[in-house]
Amino acid sequence: MTYPSNLKYTKDHEWIDISGDRGAVGITAYAQQQLGDVVYVELPEVGASLKAGQSFGTIESVKAVSELYSPVSGQVVEVNAALKTKPETVNADPHGSWMIILALTNASEAETLLDAGQYQDLVK
Repeated sequence: MTYPSNLKYTKDHEWIDISGDRGAVGITAYAQQQLGDVVYVELPEVGASLKAGQSFGTIESVKAVSELYSPVSGQVVEVNAALKTKPETVNADPHGSWMIILALTNASEAETLLDAGQYQDLVK
């Protein structure tokens, strides 16, 4: 499994794609494999303020329910509403299926996240 090098990763298996002061957040392919078929995603409301490491929702599969954790602090400016009706999108394309977009409140927090190589080593 290769992980996109443009993304940053958490030890909790979320990714963030930072562009300027915004970051799109989703789960990694490894997390999706561990979960199995995703059947439901619960996401926060637009406007919610999150701290790095704070739970922002849950993802449910046929096997388990898992918390979703914010990689960095920020305010939710967009939620991927399509996942409410088609949560299985995450199964097909975990690195292309963002869940929330954050307006970053402290961009330097991203420096503590893992790059693709470090994340690859974590999940070996």
